[in-house]
Amino acid sequence: MKRRLATLAAVTLLPVGILGTVAPPAAAAPDGAPATAPATAEAATPQMLAAMQRDLGLTAAQARTRISRDDQASRTDAGLRKSLGRAYAGGWISAGGDLVVAVTDRAQAARVTAAGAQPKLVARSEAQLDGVKSGLDRAATKAPARSVPGWYVDVATNTVVVLASGGTSAATAFVAASGVDAAAVRIVSSTEAPRLYYDVRGGDAYYMGGRCSVGFSVTGGFVTAGHCGTTGTATQGYNQVAQGTFQGSSFPGNDYAWVQTNSNWTPQPWVNDYAGGNVTVAGSTESAVGAAICRSGSTTGWRCGTVQAKNQTVNYAEGSVSGLTRTNACAEPGDSGGSWLSGQQAQGVTSGGSGNCTSGGTTYFQPVNEILSVYGLTLRTSGGGDPPPTGCTGYASTFTGSLSSGATQYQPNGSYYYSSVTGTHRGCLDGPSGVDFDLYLQKWNGSTWVSVASGTSAGPDETTSYSGTAGYYRYAVHAYSGSGSYTLGATAP
Repeated sequence: MKRRLATLAAVTLLPVGILGTVAPPAAAAPDGAPATAPATAEAATPQMLAAMQRDLGLTAAQARTRISRDDQASRTDAGLRKSLGRAYAGGWISAGGDLVVAVTDRAQAARVTAAGAQPKLVARSEAQLDGVKSGLDRAATKAPARSVPGWYVDVATNTVVVLASGGTSAATAFVAASGVDAAAVRIVSSTEAPRLYYDVRGGDAYYMGGRCSVGFSVTGGFVTAGHCGTTGTATQGYNQVAQGTFQGSSFPGNDYAWVQTNSNWTPQPWVNDYAGGNVTVAGSTESAVGAAICRSGSTTGWRCGTVQAKNQTVNYAEGSVSGLTRTNACAEPGDSGGSWLSGQQAQGVTSGGSGNCTSGGTTYFQPVNEILSVYGLTLRTSGGGDPPPTGCTGYASTFTGSLSSGATQYQPNGSYYYSSVTGTHRGCLDGPSGVDFDLYLQKWNGSTWVSVASGTSAGPDETTSYSGTAGYYRYAVHAYSGSGSYTLGATAP
């Protein structure tokens, strides 16, 4: 649960169109942390809903409910991860739909319950599990790809799972050679044989001597899989017209890259739905373990499943890749580089997998937020895409402030602003190095403030974009850890 935020005072009404302070709504805002807004009924296209019904055994109404439920649970889990600190041991959505959050300190269980989740007392924290996995990562060259397909943190069992194919001897030897605590490792037999999906597009195809897929549009280009090209590689679009150049690429170790496109190409906030239309991307809020997720690929179209684990290392024959998300959604060669979404929230780009869509399989994706962070990119969303946070230039209004660790300030100038029209609210927080500052856009719902967009990465800089109706809004700038001065850029409709 986030630290509680202070109530703010009323100030004077300013002209619409400028992000200025206004008189507050009639009821006083409660003293409390930002609430979460559920995903809307428009969060999925009919094609995605149909795929969820087919693959998850849901009705259309159940699929819409699942999107909303998983979105709220994922946001609650993200807040608890920060507030619980070293006691946090992972969160997941159970088969019954409940959010379960593991803790190593019994005294923290009440905090989990207060946030609406179910606590579970375990022996190892998330940091400890990640440490065990890091030890395995350092020994990755000692793991034969055919007999050790990969390893990942399994928060539900409070262990690190090492997959074993064709017997467990090679996996056991790998764990021993890594020097990690074997008691924290669980060896699981597997028939997986992960390989990279090079061949065809997941979104729109592009070419670079071979063929891969656009993952998600960013300001100035798009992100994709790193195994598709090296820095400096030229690309051609689906129509074979010169398109752009790889500006960054990492594989193995990671599997991400970005392509800067030329002036003939305009990145749009869309994913091909393979039914003559598009899915609009609204943001990139990360889904929790257990959440429903769907991917788009040209070989098998829309396929859905659930998030099984995060931070998996996959041991491809070409080299190991760490930090991937594991899913049980199927994929086949040609789906490589495609887009993964939960509702309208971008999740990542296809790396590779095992199995197929006839017998079922496991597929991994590279989380999109990591790609954006590494290269300083901004996801193109339904709000049009924000510029990178550095300096937060190009916004209609700019505000400054200074925070001590744990404190919160509201902008503009300690109060609200009012928008009389429907449109996009864009915010950009530029904080000092070495801190963890968060940014929330909140809307008054008549009785309380609700967070409708947020940036809560583990760093100083955040962006938000929200397409909203007329009403009262405010930004909450929160110093989760560290102190210093910040700049907030904001543009209202």
